[in-house]
This record gives sequence, C-alpha cells and structure tokens, in this order.
Amino acid sequence: MPANDAPLQASTIPEFKVDGQVQAGLARDLQLLQVEEDVYGLKRLQASFVAVGPREGEQDEKLNWLDGSVLDFGKAMVVSMGPTDARETVFEGKVSALELAMDQGRAAEVMVFAEDALMELRMTRRFKTYENVSDGDLVQQIASEHGLSPSADVQGPSWPLVQQWNQSDLAFLRDRARRLAAEVWVADGALHVATRDKRNGNKVTLIQGGTLVQARLRADLAHQRSKVVVGGFDDQDQDAIDEDAAASVVAAEAEGHTHGPQVLERAFGERVSYRVREVPLQDAQATALAKAALLARARRFVVATGIADGNTAIRVGSLLKLERVSPMFEGEGFYVTRVKHQFDLEAGYRTHFEAERPWLGDLS
Repeated sequence: MPANDAPLQASTIPEFKVDGQVQAGLARDLQLLQVEEDVYGLKRLQASFVAVGPREGEQDEKLNWLDGSVLDFGKAMVVSMGPTDARETVFEGKVSALELAMDQGRAAEVMVFAEDALMELRMTRRFKTYENVSDGDLVQQIASEHGLSPSADVQGPSWPLVQQWNQSDLAFLRDRARRLAAEVWVADGALHVATRDKRNGNKVTLIQGGTLVQARLRADLAHQRSKVVVGGFDDQDQDAIDEDAAASVVAAEAEGHTHGPQVLERAFGERVSYRVREVPLQDAQATALAKAALLARARRFVVATGIADGNTAIRVGSLLKLERVSPMFEGEGFYVTRVKHQFDLEAGYRTHFEAERPWLGDLS
C-alpha cells in the first residue's frame, strides 16, 4: 500500500441514488454523464444509458429504464463522483425529463435530465409588488415560499417599491442579484444570494501538463470600461441622480495587479459606459447599480476555459491557481464561474471549467 494509504486502483464511475436507493444498474449502463452549474444558479444533470439489455433474473434482452420503476418524473436523484473511496456529491435534484433515442445500427439510449431545487423557483411565475424591502428581505420571502432556508449575504439599498412582473422566482432573483454583483445558488436546503467575497470558495491548484489537461486563456479589452455612470431622478428630493463607479472599485479586487480598466486607458484612453435603462430613485441605488455593472465587465478581463482531471473540488466559486501557463496568466485569483463534471467511456472523469479574474500576471 502506498504511503498515503490510497488504493493502487480506484474506480471513478459515478454512483447513482434514486429515492435514496443505490442503483448499480445505472452505473453499469452509463455512457455519458454531465453535471453543470454556473453563477446564475440551477444545477443541471444529463445522463445517457444503454437502454437494451437483460433485466435482473431474466435472460431475454428488453428495453430498460422506461417502466418507471427506477427512473420517473419527480424522483429524487443524487449523483456522487470521484474515486470509490472518496466520492463526493456533485448533484442533488429531481428528474424533469426522459428521452429515448433509437438509431439504426446503434444500441438504443435512454437519457435522463434533472435539475436541483431551483427548478421549483424556475417553474413559479408571479405578478407581485414588494414595498419597502431590501434584497435580503426579498430572498427571505421567496425562500419561505419554497420551503428553503434564506441565506442572503449582500449589502445594498432598500427599495420603496419592487415589482416582479410575470417573472419566474428564479429569473427575478437573478435580476436582483445582478444589480448587486451577487450570485444565486441552493445548497443543503438553503437559498443563497451572496457577493463573491462572501462565498468563501475553496482553493485548487492546476498545473499545465499535469492536472490541467487543456486550457485556453484570453485577456480581452472589448468590453472593458474606465467608468460606469448611472443617472435617474430622486422624486422625493426633486433632484437629478448622477452616480458612477470608477477604476478604484476594480483595484480593490486586483490587489495591486494590473487590471482591465488600467490596460484600457493605457491602450485606448478613457471609455465610459452610461446605464439608462435602470430607474434608480435614490443615490444609493444608482451607486450600487454602477458598481455592479463595472465589476461585471472588469471581472471578465481575463477568462480561462479548460479541462482538468476529474476533481469534485472544482465548483462554482472555487479559486483556481494556474501554473505553467505563461507569466501573463500565471498565478492565483481565477474565480470559477461555470463548471461541468463529465464522465464518458472514452476519457473517464474530467472537469470542464470557465474562470475569470480582473487582472494580468507579472509581465516584468
């Protein structure tokens, strides 16, 4: 046995539980599994299984998985991935769709689709007016409607009037989170809305040529701006609103490194973005909107997309350190915004990711 007591061989085939019961047959017939999530919330699962084979205790081959005994609409599905001795849950949700694919010359396939608890919010649409609320209050009210515990870690202004106009609860929350540069997700029965600095993501190091199988990195000024200006009218004070967010907002996240707005001004001069579609009624509301809009642009200055060896530790909110990828992109600070855990029969378990950061590495 090696010094770390790890087994010489370990299976990375996912484990499926349906309504609390381990279903070894699903693992046996699995051809493709994809579990995806991003900063907008709603984790999604897609899996493909060989559909034709003998059933337990029978010799004749039949069409499997569509009789409702295992896979059925609304059934709870939990999927764990990783080595046999260290599996971690990567998906927990309910079955929302079943599909049969039949093609001459190929074995029939059954595909199952599932979504996490945010599916309930996605499928609930409302016309509703909220008065004198903060965004934390909105999270609390919507969470209670769906039997979830509220967890709102955002700072922002109160709003005298907020309208949910024929929007799903999920779309409404996403829109509110965007105004504060926050993110939405559900975990352990709680509805979370939080800014990135409050998500407390774990740290993962990926080394090109080792755990980092494939990478594409890009620094792009196309959508960078020096400043974002938001205007409106304060009806109570009868005064114009004219608030902005400048490069100092980004500098706080860049921690002394060269960030997008700096490079933009050096290469092309000052470029200002004006937000005219929002209707802030107070200075604090306009300031929050301007800051969120500038951060959303600046954070995507450097974008990394890649494939790593299967790693359940890589999730939305994780902080990646990339090594051996040139000084421009080297180092820490890559915030994972999208991840897909994938298992197939050709490559085994791989983790696809997208990550971003607002600054360049040391070019000296």
